[in-house]
Amino acid sequence: MPEPSVPLILPALGAVYAAASPWAEAALRAAVGLLLVPHGLRLTFGLFPGSGPPVRNLAMLAEHLERGGYRPGRIWAPLISATELIAGPLLALGLFTRLAALPVTIFLIVSCVERWRVGGWFWNTQGVEYTLLWALAALYFLVHGGGALSLDHVLLKREF
Repeated sequence: MPEPSVPLILPALGAVYAAASPWAEAALRAAVGLLLVPHGLRLTFGLFPGSGPPVRNLAMLAEHLERGGYRPGRIWAPLISATELIAGPLLALGLFTRLAALPVTIFLIVSCVERWRVGGWFWNTQGVEYTLLWALAALYFLVHGGGALSLDHVLLKREF
């Protein structure tokens, strides 16, 4: 929602923007967090086979990370899994939002570097385009918190 002091081009839509703003923010937060879950399920438990590298558990993920230069893989594998399977849903719910958004943002920034290295810019060449947008959305919640429709706000009456 724009600042109240900034005039809108269509002032008649001000009430619509004000009403829709918290819902749009909550939808974006849910998408950023929940889109991590299938990745975590694939890498940790082998769900969705054939949808990425041949990784079906944490040991295989650790080996994959080691081959990619991310050492020690046995440390990074469970951290990645926890980021995707714990921090992702917490971010989606808006519970401890900033705490959850921190590892998500770091993970996605590292993913951006990797995607740039492997595929350049475009998403259809495994480039950084899609991951960068996702990282910027996670960064938004790291900076702004969960918003009015987050569990932080509703249950705890404070922003984390």
